[in-house]
Amino acid sequence: MFRRDLLAAAAVAAALPRFAIAQPTAARTLKYVPHANLPNIDPFTNTAFVARDHAFLVFDQLYGMNDKFEPVPQMVQGHVVENGGLLWRFTLREGLKFHDGTPVRGRDCIASIKRWGRRDAFGQELIARVADMTEDSDRVFTIKLSRPFPKMLEAFSKVTTSCLFIMPERLANVDPFTNITEAVGSGPYRFVQNEWVPGSSVVYARNPDYVPVPNGTPSMTAGPKVVHFDRVEWRIIPDASTAAAALQSGEIDWWEQPTADLFPLVARNRNVAVDVINATGLIGIFRPNHLTAPFNNPAVRRAVITAISQMDFMTAVIGDATVPGYQTLKRENIGYFAPESPSASTVGLDRLKKSVDAARAELQAAGAMGAKLVLMNATDLASINAATLVGADLFRRMGFDVDLVSADWGTVVQRRASKNPLEQGGWSGFFTFWSGVDHWNPASHASIRGHGDAAWPGWPTIPAIEAQRNAWFDAPDAAAALAATTEMQRIAFQEVPYVPTGMYYQPTAYRRNLTGILKGQPPLFWNVRRG
Repeated sequence: MFRRDLLAAAAVAAALPRFAIAQPTAARTLKYVPHANLPNIDPFTNTAFVARDHAFLVFDQLYGMNDKFEPVPQMVQGHVVENGGLLWRFTLREGLKFHDGTPVRGRDCIASIKRWGRRDAFGQELIARVADMTEDSDRVFTIKLSRPFPKMLEAFSKVTTSCLFIMPERLANVDPFTNITEAVGSGPYRFVQNEWVPGSSVVYARNPDYVPVPNGTPSMTAGPKVVHFDRVEWRIIPDASTAAAALQSGEIDWWEQPTADLFPLVARNRNVAVDVINATGLIGIFRPNHLTAPFNNPAVRRAVITAISQMDFMTAVIGDATVPGYQTLKRENIGYFAPESPSASTVGLDRLKKSVDAARAELQAAGAMGAKLVLMNATDLASINAATLVGADLFRRMGFDVDLVSADWGTVVQRRASKNPLEQGGWSGFFTFWSGVDHWNPASHASIRGHGDAAWPGWPTIPAIEAQRNAWFDAPDAAAALAATTEMQRIAFQEVPYVPTGMYYQPTAYRRNLTGILKGQPPLFWNVRRG
């Protein structure tokens, strides 16, 4: 019905005189197809990218991050550091207001930091060093540390999930393991809750009270956030062919992740541009459940490392097509950190043997031949679905008994939170993707952590990885930091918190009359205008 109605409306509009449609309401509305449905509106409890992308419209950050991965003041006017790095005092910009009309105060920031710090890997490290946080005045708050935390601003500005978004104290006081039920921030757009139809559409309206940073150049999440649309409408269109047709006809303006089989087609449309805006790529992983057999045995996890061919996975995900500026969109020999990052290393890559026969022998030796796997698949995400189907075939050839459970991404996210055994609705593993910037360093790298019950779903307990992560935080120089991440990768290939499945660059597609789309992560809705 959505497509038929829009096509009919487009036909009527085409028959009108040109002056009658010079500035219709539609021209002030940006219509966008995200890569997935928005399952809930809480950016702290939900680590899915779509929840983060939603939050960047509604909420703001104390510091933004530019495309050089440098923190830049955003909500904060400035800060001072005293007492050898043990005291940080922050002053908010004047005039900041939440969408409910209340001012942004120091107490809101403190409550938001506490809630975020219970869920986020980087935030947990900060909270472990916090002695006290106090509000000095409405616009000033102080953080006192028990030991220095020089990466404070990197933590506040990070664009990896979960990001530190500032919400009113009343929302930030909600238990961090319970979803908030309303999205009230101070960002450039307001969430229109009464128009939210899960699985169908999400609507945002321009915040007339938003005061952008007064100077600087927009760069990723840093600089002035100036919006040029009155409304942003997310249209949830799981069927890729329908999304491609809607983009080509002009029913939508921007399709975040065109599939490998369709983006060459849409690129041939002279009214559509295809580009890669995230130069750090997307890194694929297989996440095993460390709490249940057979993946509670590290020898079984290592057998998967032995079998895997990263290029098989990436070919299934993105195919052989290219876009301008990229001779290929897929990469193999990917370890536990993004290959362009300062944390990257080649240590352990020889463990990727691409040998099913050798993996079968390892599986036999581990006593896991024929073991049952409950493999979760998100069929509404083309990249995850493609990777999962390749993985299911690989696991069967290795000798596992695979039970492939298919659902939408929101259901997978809900189920992966379960620690139940397989016979009680549990799971063995799932495939997913992280942005390369998520794997840039140990602070933002949630899936490599080994801190047990507090870890990202899969819950590995690997104290040696945690020790090297701590060494990275305390590293006195770049050489010591690299030594720590290199050792983390060596341990990871032995203990296997997850299996890296390769890397690819995801094109995005949008109507050519859109200009100002910012490069980097995540997809952003300020600075964009219709030409």
